[in-house]
Amino acid sequence: MVEARVEPRGPYSLKLTTWTAEWRTALPGGQWAEARQSPKGTVVVRASSEQAVDEACFVLALDDDTSEFHRRFASDPLLGRSVRMLRGLRPARKATVAHAVLHAVCGQLIQSRRARDIERAVIRACTEDPPSQGALAGLSPARVTACGLAPSRAATLARIVRTIDLEALKAAPDTALVRLRRERGFGPWSTGVVALGGLGRYDTGLVSDLGLVKILAARTGRWPEQAQIADETAGLLAPYGEWQGLASVFLLAGFKRGLVTGASPDRARWARAAAASAA
Repeated sequence: MVEARVEPRGPYSLKLTTWTAEWRTALPGGQWAEARQSPKGTVVVRASSEQAVDEACFVLALDDDTSEFHRRFASDPLLGRSVRMLRGLRPARKATVAHAVLHAVCGQLIQSRRARDIERAVIRACTEDPPSQGALAGLSPARVTACGLAPSRAATLARIVRTIDLEALKAAPDTALVRLRRERGFGPWSTGVVALGGLGRYDTGLVSDLGLVKILAARTGRWPEQAQIADETAGLLAPYGEWQGLASVFLLAGFKRGLVTGASPDRARWARAAAASAA
């Protein structure tokens, strides 16, 4: 066992990032890691090896300095309250890019609880946690469909894990997202999920995310038409430039806590119901 004391770069909260004060996870190759944060901010990582410590630092996003994001947007009219109240929040990542791809495909257009159930079922089927690309590639689309994923999405998952060297995408930041965007059945939201959760990038927003749609509807009183959702959510994130991915995370977390100015969940529900009645 190895123990390391890690000083996060920039504002960091383990509890906000992982939803727990004491975090533990499985890592590739049978490795493991756990972490806790001291009152002074140091994160104490205990792990099965030095490599596992490094992998835990990536998963926990400890090495990324987000100070500029906090400086630039602490007074932003839309995002500012969330940035101030959720200081130190970062998106926890998946230990493999393949797992991030699975997470993205499972999360397309269905309720989050159902998506999590399907994701867990697929991981059980491939008998690796976290799932490697090889393990996922060994599952047939029919086997993945039996776990609850729609046949078209099971086919998308199978094609991606069998044709793209996913872990190599980390070393090709300029081409990784272009490569993913070319995949049929893998839209801007899925690409954003992999950028945040698999590649550790903050520059790609969660375009078309349902939570962002709700924020738009709550602020305007109008539920966007399906054909307009991508453009309107992209417009919502555009002011945040190279921080659009992290801005997405703060907006979604802030909306759940009532921190987004002018965005009442009740107003979003009213706008959605009104759009459904008019359809």
